[in-house]
Amino acid sequence: MKTIAVLGSTGSIGTQTLDVVRQHGDIRVAALGAGKNIDLLEKQIREFHPVLAAVWDEKKAAELKTRIADTGTKVVSGMEGLVELAVLQETELLVTAIVGMIGIRPTMAALEAGKDIALANKETLVTAGHLIMELAQRRGARILPVDSEPSAIFQCLHGENKGEVSRLLITASGGPFRGWTRDRLQSVRVEDALKHPNWSMGPKITVDSATLVNKGLEVMEARWLFGVRLEQIQVLVQPRSVIHSMVEFRDGAVLAQLGTPDMHLPIQYALYYPRRLYLPGERLDFEKLSEITFERPDTETFRGLPLALKAASAGGTMPTVFNAANERAVDKFLKRKIRFLDIYEIIEKAMDHHKKIEHPNLREILEAEAETYDWIESRW
Repeated sequence: MKTIAVLGSTGSIGTQTLDVVRQHGDIRVAALGAGKNIDLLEKQIREFHPVLAAVWDEKKAAELKTRIADTGTKVVSGMEGLVELAVLQETELLVTAIVGMIGIRPTMAALEAGKDIALANKETLVTAGHLIMELAQRRGARILPVDSEPSAIFQCLHGENKGEVSRLLITASGGPFRGWTRDRLQSVRVEDALKHPNWSMGPKITVDSATLVNKGLEVMEARWLFGVRLEQIQVLVQPRSVIHSMVEFRDGAVLAQLGTPDMHLPIQYALYYPRRLYLPGERLDFEKLSEITFERPDTETFRGLPLALKAASAGGTMPTVFNAANERAVDKFLKRKIRFLDIYEIIEKAMDHHKKIEHPNLREILEAEAETYDWIESRW
């Protein structure tokens, strides 16, 4: 029986991971971690009986400890608690479903301990890919992508020679504002941005999909996961989210992974790789599908993608600044403190202000993040 820990168990990916665990009943959940949603975390603890629960918020952790005093689950808190969860001896795989750069230290600690990673926290590779991939290789640990698009590429590459890859073709739905003009985006509300046409996701990633920042993050993630150059990655809009991504090989052959927009599939593939188990749910009906269309992304209106490519080309600490600025800007937008289009302005100005460090270590990456947050807070 495989034993896992889930970091971010109360979020969208975390709850769907536990759905997969329930479906098959042959995975033990030894640890659960959350930010502050202890109501749901308590229910998960009573269902899965983990030995450890980690809560980022220390006050919430203290409250949870009192609530579950009748169980055998140990409660820990803060970054030390997340790291303790990541290196728990009895686990063999860590699901990193937490949002943001908070996932870097637990991920690196898990890799150092020789754990495999089911990676849904793309920010770790965006900001510290050079550290993460070297550590995984040195410790003989596997990084199994969970997000739909990198999982699709991972599936297409199974059994193939990666040295024969010509291009990675990452698809995007275009988000809720596909086809909108910049003038129309001036009046976007939070509620509008959270209405994704195909996927059910958490608020932060849903806004990232609307700005096309999410595609930029996926490009940066893919370059590290699959060892390709930026110019070998192309983004295409595929509005129905049927093709999740494609790989073109040097002989011209293109392999694509298709399926309904359901995150349970890539989660299950990562948990059971390389096995494919039955997964209940809707199947593609090709007679009803009739056609699949593609478009170029509108990078003049939706500047998240070109800004991400600029950060990726610059390298060093610039991807960290891009990611940190976006995290803070999206948080402000969700709290109705800024407008939708201000997200791009905050990212661009933060990048212009930053003095890049070429080959940052973990301390320098975290310092660049903190400095970016401070700079934004002093101006917005």
